[in-house]
Amino acid sequence: MFLQHMMGVFYHPKQEWRSIRKEHYSAVHVFLAQISILAAIPAVSLFIGTTQVGWSIGGTEFVKLSVSSALPAAIAFYVAMWVAVGFIAWAVHWMEKTYGGNVSFEECLVLTTFTATPLFLSGLAGLYPMLWFNVIVGLIALSYTIYLLYTGVPEIMQIPEDRAFFFSTSILTVGLCVLVGLIAATVILWGTFVPLSYTGG
Repeated sequence: MFLQHMMGVFYHPKQEWRSIRKEHYSAVHVFLAQISILAAIPAVSLFIGTTQVGWSIGGTEFVKLSVSSALPAAIAFYVAMWVAVGFIAWAVHWMEKTYGGNVSFEECLVLTTFTATPLFLSGLAGLYPMLWFNVIVGLIALSYTIYLLYTGVPEIMQIPEDRAFFFSTSILTVGLCVLVGLIAATVILWGTFVPLSYTGG
């Protein structure tokens, strides 16, 4: 059912959001059956890309990381994505009454998870970790994530379009802050606590 919904939000998001709203997922189910899989996509892809292909800024010189360096960073990134999704869902639940919403935390978590799906899937670009390529793929995914957010909020939260627009903008602000913080924390953690070692490119 999750895969069906995930494909549905790409092809006909408004109709699919209505179907998703009728489902009742527990937070445990969302974390274990959905987020656990989605969060693994960028973490595993970047691990494979940085150790087997090597990362590059301009595409001319590739630098590979050793498994001992990349593995702890990939695990930390994976855990951080769990925390990020949970925090955004909590923020949505905390803000909802300001905009007239009255749904459960589980529904906020479902909204957050399905909205973030394009960003998770864009992690496949990590298999070829060239900076400009990953930035382009990430921007495309972010654009569609924003579209899903603005179409999903009125359906899941059951609030008028005008309130949903402002609520979506507030969620987007929180989400972008979390995304920037996630990237910054990963870089800091990687550079401070994980001893980097390089292999031949």
